[in-house]
Amino acid sequence: VSPWDIALCATGTAVAGENALVLAVLFYTPSLRAPMFLLIGSLALADLLAGLGLVANFAVRYLLRPPSEAAELAAAGLLLAAFSASVCSLLAITVDRYLSLYNALTYHSERTLGFTCAMVLLMWLLCLGVGLLPLLGWNCLRDQSSCSILRPVTKDNAAVLAVTFLLLFALMMQLYLQICKIAFRHAQQIAVQHQFIATAQATSTRKGLSTLSLILGTFALCWIPFAIYSLVADSSYPSVYTYSLALPATCNSLINPIIYAFRNPDIQKSLWLACCGCIPSTFSSRPRTSSDV
Repeated sequence: VSPWDIALCATGTAVAGENALVLAVLFYTPSLRAPMFLLIGSLALADLLAGLGLVANFAVRYLLRPPSEAAELAAAGLLLAAFSASVCSLLAITVDRYLSLYNALTYHSERTLGFTCAMVLLMWLLCLGVGLLPLLGWNCLRDQSSCSILRPVTKDNAAVLAVTFLLLFALMMQLYLQICKIAFRHAQQIAVQHQFIATAQATSTRKGLSTLSLILGTFALCWIPFAIYSLVADSSYPSVYTYSLALPATCNSLINPIIYAFRNPDIQKSLWLACCGCIPSTFSSRPRTSSDV
C-alpha cells in the first residue's frame, strides 16, 4: 500500500468529518437559513463528498477484489463532481459577497432564499454532469497511452478541466479586487461622516483585507500548482510528483470550513451552544459591516 494513498485516505476521512460537523450545525440551527449560509452549506457538502470520494478511491484500489472498472469510474466521477462543486461553491460565495457590497441597498430583496436555492441546484446539476463524464466514456481505460495524471481521465479532458479552473480562479481574483475597492470606499465614506469611528473602520477594513489575502492565498497555494502540472504532465511522469501536488489540493477542503464556517460569528455561537450550552462572555457581538469582507 502506497503511503501517499494512505495519506490521501486519512485526509479524506478528516475532510469528511470536519465538513459533516459544519452541515450538522447548519441543519440543526434554524437561524442559519440565510442565502449566505446556504452557500456555505453547499461548500461543506461538496467537500464532504470529496472526502468520501478519497476514501472510496482508496477502497476501490486496495480493498475491492477483483478490481472493477465500473467502481473505479464511479469513484473518479464522485471526485470530479465533488471538487467541481467545491470550486463552484467558492465562486458562488465570492459572487455573493461582491453583490452584498455592490448592491447593498437591494441585496436582501434580490437575493432571496428561493433564488439562491435555484442557483445552487443548477450549479450542482452541472457538476454532477461533469462527474458522469468518466462513466459515459470519457476515460482512458481502453487506451492507457491517453491517460492523464488524473487516471482514468484523459489528457485532453484534464487539460480542459485545468484551464477551466484557472479561468474560474482569475474570475474570483477579479471579484475580490472589486470587493476590496468597494470596502475601502465604504470605509472612507463612513469615516468622513463619523470622524470618531474612523479608527474602528480602518481596523475593520484591514481585517477584511487580511481575510481576502487568506482566502486567495490558500486557494492559490493549494490548487494552482496541481492545475498547472496537470496541463503539462501525463501518466508517464513519476507518480510521486502527482501525489505531492494532489495532497495539498485535497487539503484545501480541510481548510475551507475554517475560513468560511468556523470563523463566522453565527456559526461560532451555534458551536458553543452545541458543545457547552453557553456563549463565552468575551464573544464579540459587534455587528458586521461592509468592510468585513
